[in-house]
Amino acid sequence: MGVAILFTVFICGLAVGIPVAITLGLSSLAYLAYSGVPNVVMPQKMYAGMDVFVLLSIPGFILAGNLMNRGGITERIIRFANSIVGWIRGGLGLTNIAASMLFGGITGTAVADAASLGGVLIPGMKKAGYPADFSAAVTAASSTVGPIIPPSVPMIIVGALSGISVGRMFLAGAVPGILMGLAMMVTAYIIAVRKGFPRQPWQGFREVLLSFGSAIWAIAMTFLIIYGLLSGLATPTETAVVASVYAFIVGAFIYRELPLRAVPRIVTDSAVSAAGILALVGFANVFGWILVSERIPQTIATGVLSFTENKFLVILLINLLLLFVGMFMETIAALIILFVPLLSLAEAVGIDPLHFATFAVLNLMVGLTTPPVGVCLFVCSNIAQLPLGPVVRAILPFLLANILVLLAVSYFPPLATWLPNLVIR
Repeated sequence: MGVAILFTVFICGLAVGIPVAITLGLSSLAYLAYSGVPNVVMPQKMYAGMDVFVLLSIPGFILAGNLMNRGGITERIIRFANSIVGWIRGGLGLTNIAASMLFGGITGTAVADAASLGGVLIPGMKKAGYPADFSAAVTAASSTVGPIIPPSVPMIIVGALSGISVGRMFLAGAVPGILMGLAMMVTAYIIAVRKGFPRQPWQGFREVLLSFGSAIWAIAMTFLIIYGLLSGLATPTETAVVASVYAFIVGAFIYRELPLRAVPRIVTDSAVSAAGILALVGFANVFGWILVSERIPQTIATGVLSFTENKFLVILLINLLLLFVGMFMETIAALIILFVPLLSLAEAVGIDPLHFATFAVLNLMVGLTTPPVGVCLFVCSNIAQLPLGPVVRAILPFLLANILVLLAVSYFPPLATWLPNLVIR
C-alpha cells in the first residue's frame, strides 16, 4: 500500500504540473507518513545524496558555461560553424547542428544550448527564409548533443551513482555525440534538398581561418577540461573550477565582452541553477532509497529475467522503458531513480556498465525533445513563437535519426567503450 501511495502522489503531482523535484519530495513524504518512518529520514537521505564530492563539479561547469556564453562565445562558435558548412544547401540548419556540437562541449546542458543558440539562430533562420517550425525543430534536436559530448552534467551524475570514472564517462560520450550530430546533419540536408531551402555563398578559406582564430579560445576550453581529467592532474570538481577561471579570463580580458559588473549576477544565476539540480538530486535520492527498501529494483530485475535472459532483448526492453520515462520525467531525476536498478539488470545479462551508462544517458537525451515534457521543445517553440504542434511534427525526422544512433550504440558496444579503453587503461 505504501508503494501505491508513493506512485499515486508522484503521478498526480506530475499530472498537475508540480515541478519534478517537489513532486519527488511530496510523494516521499506521503510514503514516510503512511509507513510510520520518522520524518528525520528525509533530510538525512537528502544530505547523503548531495554529499558526493564529484557533484561539486556541476556548479563549476554551469558557471563556466554561463561566463563563456555571456562573454561572446555563442556568436563566435556560430560564425566558425557557418564558415564550414553554411555554403551547403540548408546551410544554416547544418550550422545550427555543428554549433551545438561545439557549444555542447562547453555548457554540458541541453537547455542552455537550446536557449543560447536558439535565441540567435532561430530568428536568423526565419529571416533567411527557413520555415519557423524547421528552425525550432533543428535547434531543439541538435541541443541534445550537448549532454553527450563532454563535459556533461548527466554523465557526472551517472559517475556519482555508479562509481564509474567521470573521465571514462566523458570519453564514452564523444563518439555517440559525434554520430548524433552527423546523423542530424544528413537528415537536415535531405529535408533542405527536398524543400529547396536556401544556401549561402562560399566565404573562402580566409573566413574559415579567421573564424577559427576567433573561436579558438572557446574551443580550447573543451580540450582543457578533457586534459585535466585524463592526465590525472585534477579531479572533475577541480577541473570545473579551472574551467570557470579560464572562462572568466577569456570573456573579460581576451574577448572583452564580459563586463565585470555582470559577473555577480552570472554567479548568482549559476548558483540558482546548480541549487535546483542538487535539490533534485537530494529529493530523488530519498525516492530511490524508498524504492530500494521496498525491493522494487530486485522485483524489476527478477520480472525481466523471468521473461528473458537474452541480452539483446533486455537492451531493447531497457531502451523502451527509458524512452517512455524520458517522455514524462526530467533527465537527472530519471537517472537517479532508475539507473541503479537497471544497471543491476544490465550486469546480470553481461552488459558492460560503461556501455550501459552511455546508451542510458543517450536515451534520456532523446526524451528532451519528445512531448509532453520535452523541455527543449518548449524552449525552442517559445523562441520561434509557435505552438508546440508544428514543432513536434517537424522534429520527427530528427528523432528518428537519433533513435537509429541510439540503437547503433546500444547494440555495438565499441562505439561507447573503444575510446575510453584506448585512452584510459
